[in-house]
Amino acid sequence: MTMELPLVVGVDGSDGSLLAVDWAVDEAARHGLPLRLVHGSLWERYEGLTPSAGPGRPTGQVMADHIVASAAERAGRRNPDVKVSTDVLPDDGADALLHAGNNATAVITGAQGRSELQGLLLGSVGLAVAARAHCPVIVVRGDQAGLAGSHERILLGAGDSDTSEEAARFALREAEARGCRLEVIRAWRSPAHETAGTAALAGEPGREREEQARAELDALLREAVAEHPGVRVRRTTVEGPARKVLVHRSAAADLVILGARRRQGHFGLQLGRVAHTLLHHAGCPVAVVPQRV
Repeated sequence: MTMELPLVVGVDGSDGSLLAVDWAVDEAARHGLPLRLVHGSLWERYEGLTPSAGPGRPTGQVMADHIVASAAERAGRRNPDVKVSTDVLPDDGADALLHAGNNATAVITGAQGRSELQGLLLGSVGLAVAARAHCPVIVVRGDQAGLAGSHERILLGAGDSDTSEEAARFALREAEARGCRLEVIRAWRSPAHETAGTAALAGEPGREREEQARAELDALLREAVAEHPGVRVRRTTVEGPARKVLVHRSAAADLVILGARRRQGHFGLQLGRVAHTLLHHAGCPVAVVPQRV
């Protein structure tokens, strides 16, 4: 990770954002990074439409200040050695985090915020930030074991080199900081004509696909692994849809990492089906790492 830039955490007072603060404090301590707690609020736009909480203190401003102050107090209780700063930005939640992410090591957000509809698997803020940020975005979700980091194992979903080189470097740095094992998974698919009745005919093409997946995996990891020789790396090739394979294995992981291809223009990063599935269904936090151009 880039040591001079903070981890930015989106806070809104929701249970999801408080879990994100806890996770981010632990992450900041691992990497020796400061935390910047960011809340997006448009209270100034509606200042004249809401009752005042006192002279010169509109209710919206009081609420926004309380949210970041409470989050900072929580972070301090969890680890007083982590340096914490707070900001209330005059924007909505997603745009505030995207702006803050321009000067961040990573942006961390909860899976669902205060304003999201109950029943959503991933809130609109988390999805928008993961899709558009220029830095890595980590959506904090999953069960207690994954959130606590008790599996001592992280996953990298290895895609093509044009989407996964930065993700591979991020994964090796993360595994090194945690002192845990990194499992790198490359999914491959059997030829479309393979069926139960023609398995013998399709066997050779299937083996070729698997060998190609292994070669691509080795090529992707070669430089990143050389930079972190002390990290235990397990290379795995699996036949099947990548999104299903990674969701299944995320149940025994502390973090799953994916690369994302940068799209030109307004739309930012292109999030494919694998990223969307993991952001909604993974059993642990999910990191989306943009590929630099």
